This record gives sequence, structure tokens and C-alpha cells, in this order.
Amino acid sequence: MCTAITYNTKDHYFGRNLDLEFSYNETVTITPRNYPFKFRKVNDINKHYAIIGMAYVSDNYPLYYDAINEKGLGMAGLNFPTNADYKEEENNKDNIAPFEFIPWVLSQCSNIEEVKKLLNKINIVKINFSEQLPTSPLHWIISDKEASITVESVKDGLKIYDNNVGILTNNPTFDIHMFNLNNYMNLSIEQPKNNFSKKLNLDIYSRGMGALGLPGDLSSASRFVKATFTKMNSISGNSESESISQFFHILGSVDQQRGCVHMGEDKYEITIYSSCCNMDKGIYYYTTYENSQITAINMHNENLDGEKLINYNLIKGQQIYMQN
Repeated sequence: MCTAITYNTKDHYFGRNLDLEFSYNETVTITPRNYPFKFRKVNDINKHYAIIGMAYVSDNYPLYYDAINEKGLGMAGLNFPTNADYKEEENNKDNIAPFEFIPWVLSQCSNIEEVKKLLNKINIVKINFSEQLPTSPLHWIISDKEASITVESVKDGLKIYDNNVGILTNNPTFDIHMFNLNNYMNLSIEQPKNNFSKKLNLDIYSRGMGALGLPGDLSSASRFVKATFTKMNSISGNSESESISQFFHILGSVDQQRGCVHMGEDKYEITIYSSCCNMDKGIYYYTTYENSQITAINMHNENLDGEKLINYNLIKGQQIYMQN
């Protein structure tokens, strides 16, 4: 399970929580402009936009979980079990495997309008990366600095939704998530009024009671509501420090703690990492479950005209500043 969000101040930010019960030893991976992207059913792309994101690299191929490109376009894939439905190959279509979808889009698109044109001829096909890495059921959020869309390949075909809240979690489908927000239109950041009964003298005994009823469980439907309420009402300064701090606080409102979601035996789902990408500056920030210190990697500090992947192992151990 996962949560992805966007957030705008002076700059524009994109990132996610990755919630799983295990790690693939993913790394922050930079794909420079001349790395040859090879695709299973379409032509390779040898020159493209540079990309930075979190990926599991297998056979020198970056399997991106989330990433942005140098033009400020971001994309993340989130678990979408039972709903994801990948198709057979079609003639006159760009047949793209799910693991290729993020590289396919970010390598050649600079904004949402270009993405929508590309999606007009795409067919997401069921092709495993390898026998050891079968296809994952996913849907995707794609964002530029002004807008977001959600892409879902389901039984009825490819669905593309304008994502006006800039939020994505997991099941159900995105249209149902958006409809579900109607059930929470009474929530407010203000203290409530007594609409229960004029005959009762009810007491506002605590701050924050305007949001009574805001979900607090870890289900994907509840995380969508809570992340949307938190993000849509968030206020921060415009500095980089204030912006990324607020971004991680928004993600923190829906993160998962070890022990709360039991996956059987001794396995528990946790927020393995949280990411925040500055889409304007090409900086990838992250924290991990054990390391709450924010770590940053700037793609523009690397040779983006190279041909080889650049990988940074995650700093997972807690970093504590001893003040005395």
C-alpha cells in the first residue's frame, strides 16, 4: 500500500510513501540522457530527458517506483490489486509493459499535455520483467507543475482521470475515491457549531473538533481522504526548508508503523521510505523507516549527459544530532 501526493509553494513538489512488508534494496537512481532505454515491444530510446527517482535496478535496468525528469514531470506507480488489468498486444499501439511505463513517459514527455497525447496510442501489456520479477498490479499518478492525472488499465480499458486533488493511494478505482470525498464535506479546520440539536447545550471541549470523522485507519480509502484533507488545507512558507518539511508532514499523516498492519507470520507493512521531489530544481529528498533525517540528492550535480546509471544507496540508520 502507498500514498502519493503533490504540493505547491513557490516551487512544485511530488513524492510518495512506499508501504510494504519488505524492501528490494532500492536506490536513488539517476538515469542520464544517453543511457539506452530498451523496451520489449517498441523502439529503444537512446537519447532522452534525464530522470531521478527511487528504483530497484535489475540487470542494469531501473525499475522505478517514483521519479521526476529534468523538465519537472513526475510519475509514481502504486499497488492496484484485483483492479489492474493488462492487455494483449495490439497492432498500431505502443505496447508498453508496466515496468516500462515510467521510463517510457518520463524519457520523452515534459508536461501533462504531452503525456495525454502519448497515452492516446498506448496499450499496457502483461509482460513480466523476468521469471523472478513478475508483473505488479499498478495504477499511476503523473504530475507536472500545474496538473495531475491518474492512469488505470482496467477490464474496461485504459482510464485517464484528471486528478484535481493531486493525491493517489490504492484500491478502489480513482473515480470511487473522488466520489467518496462527498461523505466528508462537513469536515472543517474551524471549530464546529452545534447543529445536533438546539435543545442541547453541547460543549466544544477540544481543539480540532471540526474534523471529527476524518478517517485515521490505514486502509487505502481512508488514507486518500486523510491525505487529501491534510494536503488541501496545508499552509507553509515558500522556502525550500519550509516546503519540504510540510511535504513530509503531509505524508506523515498517513504513514504506517510496524505492528499495525499484520501481513502474516512475522511480517508487518511499514512505510519503507518517503520521498519528496523538487520538480523545479531536480532534487530528490527522502527519509526511511529507521532514518527520519531528510537526505537530498541533486540530479544536476551529476553528469546528465552520461550513459551509465548513477545509484545512491539509501541511508537507513537513524541519524541523531547530539546537541550536548
